[in-house]
Amino acid sequence: MIRNVIAAELGRPVHEVFAHIDPVALASASIAQVHAARLVTGEDVVIKVQKPGVENLLQTDLSFLYLSSRLVEALAPRLSWTSLSGIVEEIQRTMMEECDFIKEAKNLQVFREFLHATHNTDATVPKVYEHASSRRMLTMERFYGVPLTDLASIRQVTDDPERTLITAMNTWFASLTRCEFFHADVHAGNLMVLQDGRVGFIDFGIVGRIAADTWEGVSDFIATVMVGDFDGMARAMVRIGVTREQVNTGLLASDLRQLYERMDSMVAGPGRYGADQTDEEVNNILQEIVKIGECHGLHFPREFALLLKQFLYFDRYVHILAPEMDVFLDDRLSLLQ
Repeated sequence: MIRNVIAAELGRPVHEVFAHIDPVALASASIAQVHAARLVTGEDVVIKVQKPGVENLLQTDLSFLYLSSRLVEALAPRLSWTSLSGIVEEIQRTMMEECDFIKEAKNLQVFREFLHATHNTDATVPKVYEHASSRRMLTMERFYGVPLTDLASIRQVTDDPERTLITAMNTWFASLTRCEFFHADVHAGNLMVLQDGRVGFIDFGIVGRIAADTWEGVSDFIATVMVGDFDGMARAMVRIGVTREQVNTGLLASDLRQLYERMDSMVAGPGRYGADQTDEEVNNILQEIVKIGECHGLHFPREFALLLKQFLYFDRYVHILAPEMDVFLDDRLSLLQ
C-alpha cells in the first residue's frame, strides 16, 4: 500500500526513483509514517509519507472544535478573555502546516543556511531530495546514529558526551536570535548523535517564531531562572501572560519555588533514558507550570509554551548526560548570547 501512495505522489513509477523501499515503517505518528529506502542513484534515504485522508480529517475535526469554542465563548462571556477559539485556531494553523511537507523542506533548508552562516560544523540537518518529494511526501538523507539520551551508545561515538550536549544546546540557543525560527520539538527522537560525532537535528514539522515583545519577556524569565529569583520569574510570567486581573506575584513566586523543588525528584538516574520517559516528564512539568499560571489568572501565548517545553527537554538532557554541569555558570554555553 505504501508504494501506491508514493507512486501517486511521485506521478510516475516508483522504480524510476527508488531502488528499494522497506515496507515496514521505521516510525509512525498521527500524521505520517517514515520508511527507510534507497534511491536508484544509491543514496540511503528516509521517506516521510502522510497518511491517506489525515489532512481532511484534521480539518474537519478542528473546524468543529473551533465552532464549538466560539459557541462556548458566546454562552459564557466570562471565558472569552482566555480566547478558547483563538487557541483552537492556532492549533489548527499549526497542524495544517505540519501536513505541508513543502514547508518542512523549506525549514530544513533555512536551518542548513543558519548553520552555514554561523560556521557551525558540529551540527547538521538531513539533505532533502526535492525530485522525490511533494506536499505529502518528503524524501531526506538517512542519518545513522543514536538518540541524545542513549548515554552508553553515545560513549561509543565520542568520549565527551558533555561536549555533544553543549553543541546541541548552543545550536538551538543560537537559532532563537539568528534563525527565522527555532526547532519546537527537540525530544530525544529528533536529536541524534551521528556516527561522526555531529549532532543531527531532524523533523522540522513543528517550528516556532518569537515576536520581539515575547522574546523580551522570555529573556527576562531566563535571566531570573539563572539566579533562582522566583519573584523575578513571577513578574516575567505576568509580563508574558495575558491576564484580566491583578496577579499576586508573591503567591505565584511561592508556587514556582515549590515546583522547582519538586523537579529534581522527577528525574530518573543516568544511563539509557527512554524517549517516552523524557516526554512524559517534560509534559508533566509543562502542565504544572501552565496550571500554576492559570490558577493565578495567566494565559500564555503559544510561543512561550513552545520555548519553555524545549528548555525543559534540555534540562532533562543535562541531568542524563552531564549531571555535574551548571548550565547557568558554564562559560561554554551561550544561553543568552
